[in-house]
Amino acid sequence: MDVAVVGGGQAGLAMGYYLREQGLRFAIFEGSDSIAPAWRERWDSLTLFTPRRYSALPGLRFPGDPDGYPSRDEVIAYLEEYARTFDLPIELNSRVRRLTKENGSFVLDVDGQTVIADQVVVATGPFQTPSVPEIADKLDAEVWQVHSTSYRRPSDVPEGTVLVVGGGNTGFQIAKELSATHEVFLSVGSKQKPLPQRIAGRDLFWWLTKTHLLSTTVESRLGRKLRYRDTLIGSSPRELKGKYGVELKPRATDANGRTVRCGDGGSVEVDAVIWATGYRSDLSWIDLPILGSNEGLRHRRGVTDVPGLYFLGLTWQWTRGSALIGWVKDDAAFLVERLAGANPAKTRTVPERVQAAGARKEG
Repeated sequence: MDVAVVGGGQAGLAMGYYLREQGLRFAIFEGSDSIAPAWRERWDSLTLFTPRRYSALPGLRFPGDPDGYPSRDEVIAYLEEYARTFDLPIELNSRVRRLTKENGSFVLDVDGQTVIADQVVVATGPFQTPSVPEIADKLDAEVWQVHSTSYRRPSDVPEGTVLVVGGGNTGFQIAKELSATHEVFLSVGSKQKPLPQRIAGRDLFWWLTKTHLLSTTVESRLGRKLRYRDTLIGSSPRELKGKYGVELKPRATDANGRTVRCGDGGSVEVDAVIWATGYRSDLSWIDLPILGSNEGLRHRRGVTDVPGLYFLGLTWQWTRGSALIGWVKDDAAFLVERLAGANPAKTRTVPERVQAAGARKEG
C-alpha cells in the first residue's frame, strides 16, 4: 500500500480523511476491537471542555448544540459515524508489533502478517501506556488502586477515604465527582494555571482562537514557554476545597501499608487510590532511528529523520491544539501534503463519495 496508518483514534481517522481525498491506497491498523479505544477507557461522566463547534474532525460537523459540551459517549458515537461516513479502511484487532524498513519500503508486522508500505503515519497519540509511580507497590493489597484509565464511576470505588494522585484536569474532575460520595484528598505535585471555562460570556476556546494562542507554534518564544505550563480548565484549587470539600495535599512521595506520605511531611490514611498520573510513550516496537539524545522522539511537526515516517496527534506536536480532537486536522493536513508530495504519480482525484459525503455533512 501507499500509506499505513497505525492507530484508529481521532488522529488516525483525520489522517484517513485526507488520504482518502488524495486517492492513496492505505489502511488504518487498530490493535483494539473498536476504534477510539482511548476514549472508551475514560470515566463514564467525562465531558469535554471544548464545545461541539471545536470538537469536530475535518469534513463532518459534531451534531448537537455547537455551544454545548459533548460527553464521552457522544465523542465515541461521533468517531464511529465519522469512520462510516467516509468509509475508512480500518483493520481492527490488528496490532502492529514491529516496524522496520527494508529496501526503501516499510515493513510492518501486524500480528504475524507482513504489510509493506511506502510511507507510515504513527497516529497512536499521547495516551499509550498508563504511568503509575513505584510507591503504588508499597501499599497493602487491601487498598483498592486503579489508574484513571480504569476508573468508571463512584459506585465502583470502596467506601472510605480516597486519594486521587495527579493535579491535572483528569485528577480534578475525578476528585469533584467522588466528593459527593466519599471523603476525597487530591495530591498535586506541581503548580497549574487555572483558567475559567467561560470569560465575559464566551467559551475559553473562543478567546484562545480569536487571540491566536492556539496557533502559537512550539518553536516560538511563547510556545516554548507554554508547552511546559500546565493549565486547569474550569477548575481551581480554591473551588475544589470550597465547593467540593476536597483537601489538597502536596506530591505523594512514599507509601507504606495504608499510608501515603506527602512532600510536606504529612500523610493520608487511604482506603482507595486513583492514579491520575498520566501516560508514557511506548515506541519500543519501532526498530528505526527515531530517538534523540534524551531518548525522546526526534521530529519537526511530526516529520522524522526517517524518510517516509511521520507522527500525528502528539502533545504540542506543533501547537497547543495538536493533541485535541478539534485541531488535530491542522497537522494531518500538513503531513498529507508531505505524503502526497513524496508520491505525486500515485495521487488521484478526490473520490466522488468523499466529495458528496463531505458536502452533505458540512452543509
